[in-house]
Amino acid sequence: MTYKKYNVELEEKEKDYLERFTSTGKHSARDIRRARTLLLSDRGKTDKEIADILGVSTRTVSRTRKQYVTEGLEQALHDKPRPGQPKKLSSSQEAQIIAIACSDPPEGRKRWTLELLQEEALEHGIVEEISTEPIRILLKEHDLKPWKKKDVVHS
Repeated sequence: MTYKKYNVELEEKEKDYLERFTSTGKHSARDIRRARTLLLSDRGKTDKEIADILGVSTRTVSRTRKQYVTEGLEQALHDKPRPGQPKKLSSSQEAQIIAIACSDPPEGRKRWTLELLQEEALEHGIVEEISTEPIRILLKEHDLKPWKKKDVVHS
């Protein structure tokens, strides 16, 4: 057997946990593949054998082993949170755009469109530049549909 810098030696409780983890079907395919990588590595399989069995690269296998040895079981199974793209609008800008979307549309228009909201935000100096997509996402997050005004029933 070849020497591995990060040798996986699972404790019995970890093996039991991983066996249950892989058989419940409540986890992502990626997490289950990582669990199976650890189980196979503990059984003495080489990175190449594990990669062939699971259909992944040997680099993926070695990364999972390294993460288990250096960071622990849970960190080896799950992705770390990713920061994602920064928000395009500040809270103040969001509030101003929402206020516009909740107001009456411009004269001659029945309803707000994303393009009209974009023009209004630019015209009022709320933002220097913006596409319609951040506006669409903002309205969706707040469940606002200014282009689908409901009839108001007065009682």
